Amino acid sequence: MYFRLSGFYLFYFAALGALLPYWGLYLKSLGFSAGAIGELIALLMATKIVAPNLWGWIADHTGRRMAVVRVASLLAVIAFCGVFFGQGYWWMAGVMILFSFFWNAALPQFEAVTLSRLGADAHRYSSIRLWGSVGFIVTVAALGPLLGHYDAGLLPWVLVALYAAIWISTLLVPDPGAAPAHHERARLWEVLRRPHVAALLLVCFLMQASHGPYYGFYSIYLEEHGYARWLIGQLWALGVIAEVAVFMWMHRWLPRFGARRLLLASLALTALRWLLIAYFVDSLAVLAGAQILHAASFGVFHAVAITLIHRFFTGRHQGRGQALYSSLGFGAGGAVGSLYAGYLWGAAGGGAGAAFVTAAALAATALLIARRTLAAVE
Repeated sequence: MYFRLSGFYLFYFAALGALLPYWGLYLKSLGFSAGAIGELIALLMATKIVAPNLWGWIADHTGRRMAVVRVASLLAVIAFCGVFFGQGYWWMAGVMILFSFFWNAALPQFEAVTLSRLGADAHRYSSIRLWGSVGFIVTVAALGPLLGHYDAGLLPWVLVALYAAIWISTLLVPDPGAAPAHHERARLWEVLRRPHVAALLLVCFLMQASHGPYYGFYSIYLEEHGYARWLIGQLWALGVIAEVAVFMWMHRWLPRFGARRLLLASLALTALRWLLIAYFVDSLAVLAGAQILHAASFGVFHAVAITLIHRFFTGRHQGRGQALYSSLGFGAGGAVGSLYAGYLWGAAGGGAGAAFVTAAALAATALLIARRTLAAVE
């Protein structure tokens, strides 16, 4: 079962390794402005506000979580093929909305399946999730040189192949069945009213909003400062290599240091990372150091957040808990991040730097909230 679960993460994040670093470059090659690129990437994120919750509700009520993952993965492949039939702004926007509505449904439910399979060994989640990071590294490192040598039009074909591989991998994982309902008697809204739950979801929103300039414009930012695409790909890969190292050790760090300490450290290091990128873009050594901090800004934060969501949302709320983490963090937070990054990017007087400084401020705000409201979380 370990390799079946790992296979989904491998292909899912391999696709993400093609989409996040290079989709902005692809859209730029089609002639879209920075504002339009920010809007189109925001649409990818915005569907996470609705899609994971709708599919989570279906999965929780039917108890057929893997069936939801399989259907959503297949429809995502079909919807993405729309990029081959038009390149106008509104056509591309429609395709992105339809594709991401299905694609964004799969991961939260698969996270719930993985944690359900692990049971009392949920702290070992990171040892399975690290294969997603491996997939990301391989794709981002390989595509950098390829896109430097060939036209950016290669990217959609690579993505279709990877989305198809995701769907095939879902066929190999059996459905674990519904989680026992008696584990959580409170209604969902009662869980959400708990101060530590609301605070965690707000922190997740701010954290992902701070990643907007990075996920949407980091590759463009480096290319504008003279970095070759192959080197940009290696910098992305370096960050995920650091992430893999974290996932290999998180099952030891969580029991030793506690969730709250790791969460606070990840938020502080994230703010530092964005400031380094904003002010030292011309220094390859500093950029490399900032990429290593991806271990904290994504690796540590995600592992802790997934653990806490699994702890706070139990029984029949498990699927919707993961869906809320995805929709409020990666969805609403990611959409807001892409929008402000796109609008600031085109501003006169150093819009790129201002976008990353804004990102640092958002991460710092999340740090203050977590420090004040999550004192009882360990």
